[in-house]
Amino acid sequence: MVKSGHGSRRVSRDGTFLRTQPKGCGCRILSFSTVPFLLVLILYSQSFSQEITAKASTDKSEYLVGDYINYTISVNCSEGFKIYPPAFVVDSLRSISLIKAEKPDEAEESGKVSVAFKYVLSGYDSTGVTIPSIAVPYQSSGDSTTRFAYTNAVSFTIQTLKVDPQGQIKDVKPPMKILLDWKLILLWSLVGLLIVGILLYFYLSHRKKKGKTQPAQKDVALPSHVIALNALRELEQRKLWQKGMVKEYHSTITEIIRRYFETRFNMPAMELPTSEAIELLRRNRESEPILETTYDFLSNADLVKFAKFTPLNSVNEEMMKQAYEIINKTVPAAETGTNGSTDSGQEVISERIQSDNAN
Repeated sequence: MVKSGHGSRRVSRDGTFLRTQPKGCGCRILSFSTVPFLLVLILYSQSFSQEITAKASTDKSEYLVGDYINYTISVNCSEGFKIYPPAFVVDSLRSISLIKAEKPDEAEESGKVSVAFKYVLSGYDSTGVTIPSIAVPYQSSGDSTTRFAYTNAVSFTIQTLKVDPQGQIKDVKPPMKILLDWKLILLWSLVGLLIVGILLYFYLSHRKKKGKTQPAQKDVALPSHVIALNALRELEQRKLWQKGMVKEYHSTITEIIRRYFETRFNMPAMELPTSEAIELLRRNRESEPILETTYDFLSNADLVKFAKFTPLNSVNEEMMKQAYEIINKTVPAAETGTNGSTDSGQEVISERIQSDNAN
């Protein structure tokens, strides 16, 4: 051991001098044998730092409140490196929010690999924002040790719109204009014309077929005596008094005759008692042939309906004969056949239809 004023030196077995710490010194002096190891470590670290770089950037330096901020981390390295997504935490930055993290873009050219991590941010307060350095983890081929490449810090400003108190209220951004697709408009126009053409074709076809069909027969108003005669025939077929429904039979047959009087002689026969109805018939010359028959007919019906009279079968048959006589003797002369008989309902209908067609 050799002593000096700056401390003592000790000779190692291989003949190199090792400086020991002087008395009163709290530091430790490394030996000459550790220097080569430090140099190798420094050179190894510098080689990694030269082979991989990370850079952060934004598309602009000034934004309005609510604008999208495109923040990109670009990593460039040589082949053999495995790059992992950075732990980009926006929660630590209170003034901005993460809208979307896009899928990384990878490209390789001439032995160089580039990876771009893109983020869409947005801020809603007027302030200056600084995104600090972000650590990008990576591994080299054949080495499982995870290392980090650090980006630069990025600063930008978020501003609000200048408000003019005297100006009109308007949107932050003008409405977007939707460009017209003329091909699509033409296509829909052709479809609309095709539909209109089909509907018009069916309408005209239906109208043409309808025009070819025979016109429907007009409703023919039957004379009052034809209506009454048809009602009497229907009543005969029902055979009411033969089934024991005598009162209903007399009520129905008198109603048929009274309705006939209303339309034939224009009198309210349905509302009048028998005496008043006979009195009105006396004033009409056309009803003179049936006055006595009508009086007997209505009197018998009143006995059955109001006096609970039970007539004989011959009286019921006589009521039907009297009803036919009343109608046949009061048919207008124009409605009487050449042989003096009354036309049936079907014959009257045929004559009316022929007359309408001739007109």
